[in-house]
Amino acid sequence: MRSPDVAVFAAGAWADAVAHRLADRLRARPDLRMCLPTGDTPGPVYRRLVGMAAAGGIPFERATVILLDEYVGLPPADPARCDTRLDRELISGLHPSPSVHRIRVDDLDPVAAAAEHGLVAAAGIDLAVVGLGMNGHVGFNEPGSGADAPTRVVSLTPGSRQVATARYGASAEPVSGITLGMDRLLASREIWLLVRGATKAAILKRALEGPQSAECPASWLRRHPRLTVLADEPAAASLG
Repeated sequence: MRSPDVAVFAAGAWADAVAHRLADRLRARPDLRMCLPTGDTPGPVYRRLVGMAAAGGIPFERATVILLDEYVGLPPADPARCDTRLDRELISGLHPSPSVHRIRVDDLDPVAAAAEHGLVAAAGIDLAVVGLGMNGHVGFNEPGSGADAPTRVVSLTPGSRQVATARYGASAEPVSGITLGMDRLLASREIWLLVRGATKAAILKRALEGPQSAECPASWLRRHPRLTVLADEPAAASLG
């Protein structure tokens, strides 16, 4: 099994480095189908991309964005919703903007919305960009998720519920969400794992150097032949 590529950048240079890599991918393949996350980690990257796009030279208009996950039960435009945050941090700043496949939690019941989004992803993902949760989760694939976990409705851990309200300002505490499954992420042509900050050092070490286990779903990413880890120096400090 091939070891993942690990690229480490100074903390102050990390967001620019990741943004330029993604811009290069889009220039090489303007019709790129990419899964994008929300959360604290990718925010600085999205800000750089918006600035770079405003200066010209990044062909977003032919690209397709597939949302990684979404809360169930939050009203449209709730500040914690993943589609709201992605629009605010990235999509609304791109002119012209890419096609975006959101998870239709407002139009369909959760099971049907998950099934529909799974079919969207099954059409192919060229690049899956994901973050790393403090407990090793990827999207809403919380601990206990196997490598074959499908796109589905999941129960959120207490920690994930608290983040939605305390950090992202949810109008109510969500108890469930919809996520692309580990199986669909592992079927992507390429995966980037974004990790920044000293608080992620221990879980990154576990994900890359510990046993592959459902207790740390991010560890399953090592099965992918084209996994690239893009970390800043504080996050990578514990790697061997």
